[in-house]
Amino acid sequence: MQSYLDFEKPVADLEAKIAELKSLAAADQAVSIDEEVNRLSARADEALVEIYKKLTPWQKTQVARHPQRPHFSDYISTLITEWTPLAGDRKFGEDAALQAGFGRFNGQSVAILGQEKGNSTETRLKHNFGMANPEGYRKAVRIMDMADRFNIPVISFVDTAGAYPGIGAEERGQAEAIARSTEKGLELGVPNIAIVIGEGGSGGAIAIATANRVLMLENAIYSVISPEAGASILFRDAAKAQDMATAQKITAQDLLAFKVIDGIIPEPTGGAHRHHGQVMDSTRVAISDFLAEFAPKSRLETREHRREKFLAIGTNI
Repeated sequence: MQSYLDFEKPVADLEAKIAELKSLAAADQAVSIDEEVNRLSARADEALVEIYKKLTPWQKTQVARHPQRPHFSDYISTLITEWTPLAGDRKFGEDAALQAGFGRFNGQSVAILGQEKGNSTETRLKHNFGMANPEGYRKAVRIMDMADRFNIPVISFVDTAGAYPGIGAEERGQAEAIARSTEKGLELGVPNIAIVIGEGGSGGAIAIATANRVLMLENAIYSVISPEAGASILFRDAAKAQDMATAQKITAQDLLAFKVIDGIIPEPTGGAHRHHGQVMDSTRVAISDFLAEFAPKSRLETREHRREKFLAIGTNI
């Protein structure tokens, strides 16, 4: 069942009428509904186009958090073969929020990192809503070390509201673990690409996004803090999250202008949650192009490219 966001109400109303007509026709075969259904479907499509061509930053935040948006597990099942997840940081334990392992992309060996939010109550609790503990980031470092040793490119899928801020996480060195993961991504001799597929929140996101190429899906967001938390700190009012989202410049379009990211993967009208297959195809092309571009580069050239990329952030502001 399609889940609608608040600003999608005109589309929801039209599609509800279509469903009602189809239910009526199923009960009475003599009723002809084709003409009316076609008319309503056209109106619904027009409304969707109109809504999505002028989304505000806050509305994009809602789209980025949509529960039916494809998650890390969807990208793995569609894009990666021979997926072999690895567990544990060899220091404390396993963290299901941050998944890491090896597989093949178009037949090529790759290392893969990504936050998994889960898509049901059970899996959301299992994966802690995509908010990793220190052991998750230490596991990421372990996998990146292995990838660097065996000359295997690294692909990261970013989708988290941020690292887990619990007492236990802080006691086990959350900030240090994030810093180590960020450092490891920067010093890799193999090419790495990071794709923000939904929410890219705070250090929890950048810990696996210090890459040669950072891409965002068109309706994803990437920021140092969530709009709600930022509004609570700056305005003492979480209800001003909409204003904060605009002020933060968290959309893919704003971040591309600031050179924080390197490109945008387009989403079909209606968002990735309505068109999983098309988004997967676009993501596959983006990764393929990246791997082909960086295949001839030496380890030194790969590091230097990454260094220059991050030093250039914000230079045209």
